[in-house]
Amino acid sequence: MTSTTPPLLSVQGLHVAFPGRRGAADARAVDGVDLDIRRGEIVALVGESGCGKTTLARSLLGLVEPTGGRVTFDGSPLARSGRALKEYRRRAQLVLQDPSGSLNPRHTVYDIVAEGLRIHGHPGDERAAVAEALSRAGLRPPERFFLRYPHELSGGQRQRVVIAGALVLEPELLVADEPVASLDASVRGEILALLLRLRTDLGLAALVVTHDLGLAWNIADRVAVMYLGRIVETGPVEQVLTAPRHPYTQALLSVLPEAPGTPVVLTGEPPDPSFIPSGCRFHVRCQVLAGGAAERAGVADACRHEDPAVLSGGDRAQVACHWARARTEEPAAGTGDGATVRPG
Repeated sequence: MTSTTPPLLSVQGLHVAFPGRRGAADARAVDGVDLDIRRGEIVALVGESGCGKTTLARSLLGLVEPTGGRVTFDGSPLARSGRALKEYRRRAQLVLQDPSGSLNPRHTVYDIVAEGLRIHGHPGDERAAVAEALSRAGLRPPERFFLRYPHELSGGQRQRVVIAGALVLEPELLVADEPVASLDASVRGEILALLLRLRTDLGLAALVVTHDLGLAWNIADRVAVMYLGRIVETGPVEQVLTAPRHPYTQALLSVLPEAPGTPVVLTGEPPDPSFIPSGCRFHVRCQVLAGGAAERAGVADACRHEDPAVLSGGDRAQVACHWARARTEEPAAGTGDGATVRPG
């Protein structure tokens, strides 16, 4: 897998806006995003709650209608209705955060996993397909789980059933929205190991939506950091998470238990997506601007008044930050001596 490999999923200039209430401005939940995911690649999409991660993920599956931009899958534009959209949803599957909420409590495990086969008119042996999917998800022997109900399973087993329900259709892409957020620490590792094994065994690509930088470190090939509807830093996971360039990425990493120096405390909450600030959308909370480093680098005016360009969807390291592009070796304010962090 290289930068010359055509992406399986490609996003160009994606926008998703929700109408404001009572004449208010539209909420720009996704505000110009380029992103590529290649076959067999895991990309982590990270950021605070409310930054637009889930809206972006759902728009990639045709569950939310974009207001602008283009999504292509395997070289073809994403269909928004009809048979083509149904076929796309067989090839690209969603894994939700809370298995308790996504599993019908009145259905057996067998019927839950078989549902996708029935919707898509699977012509083969349904029982064999369900058994294979459960086995791949780590529920063995699969027949032991056929007649169980969700309430009879542990949290980890329920998440494996959700994954089996996605795998039964033999997809090429998984979109996993906080796939281990509701699980105990010991089970989280098992599910992450499962996702990595599926990538190796089946060649699956995945977009993993998370607020957890440790999860991104442990599972992803690349990471995209999202803030207020826009990707502000992206690149190989080791490069971004051990040598972050954007002040927002640095702030997120600084609060990890193993981080050196003093944690960066960002001022206030992210702005309302209906009223995105002029200039860099992070500048009203930026520790670099507040600490004077941007002024010393001669970019403070640009931070306040010039919107950094949208990052391309390629796999090289990129940052949307005037200060990061202008600085030399001066560490960001609030990041200690610039030492790197390896998220655990």
